[in-house]
Amino acid sequence: MIIGLHAVVFASDAPRARAFFSDVLGLPHVDAGDGWLIFRSPPAELAFHPAAPDAAGAHELYLMCDDLAATMAELTAKGVEFTSVVEAGFGRLTHLMIPGCGRLALYQPRHPVAYDL
Repeated sequence: MIIGLHAVVFASDAPRARAFFSDVLGLPHVDAGDGWLIFRSPPAELAFHPAAPDAAGAHELYLMCDDLAATMAELTAKGVEFTSVVEAGFGRLTHLMIPGCGRLALYQPRHPVAYDL
């Protein structure tokens, strides 16, 4: 029986990225040993989108929020940098910058959500 979903994000500076998720985003975590933090993720969903044969199997990771403007304001006050907001069909989208890692999508969905079923 499937008991969960474990997502991996590769970072050029994993300790800085872990510190960002721990100290800035405040996600609870366990230490698997030697500072190797594993974070409790927010409730999650899994969606499958059509893809060309050469793109099949690709993966993307998005964080979701209820109010994009409020979330951006809260995180900007903690020093987080964002890309411009895009009005996409599925919701309002931006990317936040993770130190030592790059950018990660953050959006306010306009579609029905499944994470609270």
